[in-house]
Formats: sequence, structure tokens, C-alpha cells
Amino acid sequence: MNVAIIIAGGSGHRMGQDIPKQFINVYDKPVIIYTLGGFQRHPQIDAIEVVCIDGWHDVLWAYAKQFNITKLKWVISGGVTGQESIRNGVFNLENKCLPDDIVIIHDGIRPLVDDTVLSDVIVKCQQYGNGVTSMPYNEQIFVVDDEISTVQYIPRETLRRVSTPQAYRFDLIDKGYHRAFEEKIGIYGSSYANTMMIELGERLYFAAGSDKNVKLTTKDDLELFKAYLKQEQDKWLK
Repeated sequence: MNVAIIIAGGSGHRMGQDIPKQFINVYDKPVIIYTLGGFQRHPQIDAIEVVCIDGWHDVLWAYAKQFNITKLKWVISGGVTGQESIRNGVFNLENKCLPDDIVIIHDGIRPLVDDTVLSDVIVKCQQYGNGVTSMPYNEQIFVVDDEISTVQYIPRETLRRVSTPQAYRFDLIDKGYHRAFEEKIGIYGSSYANTMMIELGERLYFAAGSDKNVKLTTKDDLELFKAYLKQEQDKWLK
């Protein structure tokens, strides 16, 4: 079984809106439904769990019914941090998933997940036990020396940008979160499932990525998302 864990527990203060950014309407559809729709349509996704901000569970269920997201099986509460939210999502599946089932972790505010990207993270996970979406860096990366200057750069060929979706065999990610929170490893700051697994000594395997997999953090990101949707509507564009 392949289960998607969609993380939608954030309040979205940086977007500057009155409601969580995952529930902002874009062309008469909330952002979270665009995200869920990509997993609903994918033939290899069997079930969806959403880790949702408190107070919005009923709204999410109502939207899922309205937009025919039939694979949604569980809606649970998030934590104080992103890592706590992912942990809650993983732990909730302990009596529902088998050890070799695959869980795909994805940000609820990345609404343009590509079918080929999702397929590839699943394939890599089947091969290696995990698969993380990745993209090469196209810009030069310099190391700050004294806040206003640099004397060192990192060859961009040695770097990859990793985001979501990320796929893990259930027994590995479940054990990982138990150990991480018990031993206080890889759960602070901007840590995520991928960085935590590295700190726990796991090797991660790169899967395909897409530049369209934008994360909606600011108003500019929202405008970019709208532009991508408009581009898809203009079928005459080559």
C-alpha cells in the first residue's frame, strides 16, 4: 500500500492572509485541493492522510467531499513544529501500514506535484527504501566569510535541492521518528524528514524533480502558482 501524508498544519503568517494559506481559494478552489488532487489522480496512491491545522478539519472533509477526493482516509492534528506534524502523521499509521508499505510525505502548499515526479519517488523507494525529490542548482553558491564578503564557493555540480514529495518505507520512517524524538536528533529548526534521516545515519536516494513544484510561502509564490495554472489553461501555447 502507498499512503500519502500531506502536511497542512501551518498557519501561514508569511502569506499575510486571514486564513491558513493552504485554504486560500485560487480560481474557486482551495490550494489544498489542488495538492490533494494530484495524489487522488495518481494510480499508485492508495490512501491519503492529511495532518491539518486545528479548527479546519471539518472544512477539509467538506472540501474533500465537494471535490471528490475519495482517497482521503484520515485527518489528524498537527504539532507545534513541522517535524512534530510529520511525526503525528507517521505515528497515526502505525496500526494501518505494514512494514514494507510506502509513505509519501508532501507539503500541502506544494500544489503542482507532477505525476512523473510522484512515480519516480515511489520507484526509488521500492528500490532503495527511500526516494527524495531533487533538482540541480543552476546558480553559483558562495560561503559567507564575514557577513559582507566571501572567499569560497561550492561547486554547484556537487549540490542538489531536495524538497517534497519524499517516499520512505514505513518501518524505516516510523523507527526514525521514534528514535529522533527519543534521542533529540534532527527535530529542531528547519529540520524535515530528509534532514532527520541523514542525521540518523541513513543514505538518501535522489528521485526526479520539477521546477513547477513551487512552495506557496509568499504572495509572489501565489502569483507564480496562478501563472502556472493559466499556462496550463492556454492549451495553444507550445
